[in-house]
Amino acid sequence: MSSVLFEIKNAVAYITLNRPEKFNSFNREMALLMQAKLDEAASLHEVRAVYITGAGKAFCAGQDISELAPSQPPPKGEEITIAQILGEHYNPIVKRIRNMPKPVVAAVNGVAAGAGANIALCCDIVVAAASASFIQAFSKIGLIPDSGGTFTLPRLIGWQKASALMMTGDKVMAGEAEKMGMIYQVFDIDKFEEESKKIAITLSQMPTKGLAYTKHALNQSYLNSWEEQLALEDAYQQKAAITIDYQEGINAFLEKRKPEFKGK
Repeated sequence: MSSVLFEIKNAVAYITLNRPEKFNSFNREMALLMQAKLDEAASLHEVRAVYITGAGKAFCAGQDISELAPSQPPPKGEEITIAQILGEHYNPIVKRIRNMPKPVVAAVNGVAAGAGANIALCCDIVVAAASASFIQAFSKIGLIPDSGGTFTLPRLIGWQKASALMMTGDKVMAGEAEKMGMIYQVFDIDKFEEESKKIAITLSQMPTKGLAYTKHALNQSYLNSWEEQLALEDAYQQKAAITIDYQEGINAFLEKRKPEFKGK
C-alpha cells in the first residue's frame, strides 16, 4: 500500500498520509511522494481544492526517528541527515502548500506532532477532530521547530504562547487550539470527516483564481509594508476582475441566483 493515498472527487484532491502503524510519521519515501502528489494536485485544472488528512488514529507524528537512528546502520553514503530532511523533505512540502494556487484544507484527525503539526498549520484552513492534538515536540529531543513553525505559529497565536509551546513541548488539544486561534474549527469525531470534507467541497466550487490571488496576497503580507500591500491588492484585484468567475458572480448577483463558478 502506498504511503500517500491520492484521489480526486468533486474537484477536490484528497491526500491521505498512510503509514498508520507509524502514526503517519515521515520517512524519505513518504516525503518525496507527498511532494509529487502536491505537484499533481497543483497541475490538474480539474482539481480546485486540496484536502490533507491522516490514516488511522494520527494525522502525522512528524519525522520517523528510526530513519535518523536505524537499528542497522545503512551503507556508507546512504545515511539520512538533518540537512536532507529539511532541504529535501519538509521545506519543499511546506513551500508547495503555500505556493499551491488552490486552497488547502488540513483535516487533523488525530495527533499532529513536530513537523506534522507545522505542515498542518501552514495550510490555508485547519480543522480538527475534538480528540486531536498539536505538539511542538522538537525540544523533547534537543531540536528546534522546523517546517516553517517558527514563522507560522507566532503569527497565529502570538509570540508568547508560541515560544512557550515550542520550549515546553506541551500538548494542545483541538478545542484549546481553536480558542487561541491556532486552527479554524473543531468537530465532534462522529461529524469530523463529513464536516471537514464539506469545507473542501465548498472551496472547490468557489472562484479558484480569486482564492489563489487571496492566498498570494496573504503570503506577501508577511514581508510587505502597508503601502506595498495596498499596491499588491490593487494588482491582484485587477487580475481578479477580468476572470470569468468575477463576471459570473456579478451576473448571478444581479439575477438573484446562485453563481456557478468554473475556476477560470
